[in-house]
Amino acid sequence: MTTISTVLFDLDNVLCHYDRDAHIAHIAQKAGVTPEEVNNAIWQSGFDADADAGQFDTDTYLNGFKTRIGYPLTRAEWTEGRAQTTAPNHGVLKLAQALRHKTKIAVLTNNTTLVTDHLDAFLPELRPMFGANIYASASLKQRKPFADAYHRCLAQISAVPNETLFIDDSLENVAGARQAGLWGHHFKSAAGLRQALGRHGLV
Repeated sequence: MTTISTVLFDLDNVLCHYDRDAHIAHIAQKAGVTPEEVNNAIWQSGFDADADAGQFDTDTYLNGFKTRIGYPLTRAEWTEGRAQTTAPNHGVLKLAQALRHKTKIAVLTNNTTLVTDHLDAFLPELRPMFGANIYASASLKQRKPFADAYHRCLAQISAVPNETLFIDDSLENVAGARQAGLWGHHFKSAAGLRQALGRHGLV
């Protein structure tokens, strides 16, 4: 059995429950437009994905809302919306808390650095557990499922692919991790994750 020395977690809908549709609705209410307009202009257009890949900084990202939906979204409004639509996944956090005494743990999320900059405002449980090992794809200039996203994250935490277990609710991202040389688990529930960790001798 390969020794797993690092467990790398996705954030949204793994370590926390995140309702993106509700966040979009919050932004739409602030802007006085429909959620469909926000979704089409920001997410479906590829603008959000480009931001996640680090193609521009967070100020440019927020300014893009004014250009695309006619409303200058502020950091405070973004953070307020994120806080209202995010809740900790206590079952997974309990597993992560146990793991941190046995292995290195870290987070890799497809997001802009707004998430890591303001994480304590909407998910304060994470920082005491993961410390500085919380990475938004934008800071790595690549997003999952591309191999560079995983490799650049692992380089930051001095970890190696074949001793790293990656956990994500996106099957595409898990497949990308496996192609990059990591072990992968497609997350569906805390119970299923516990079983996967058990197979690696981690719980």
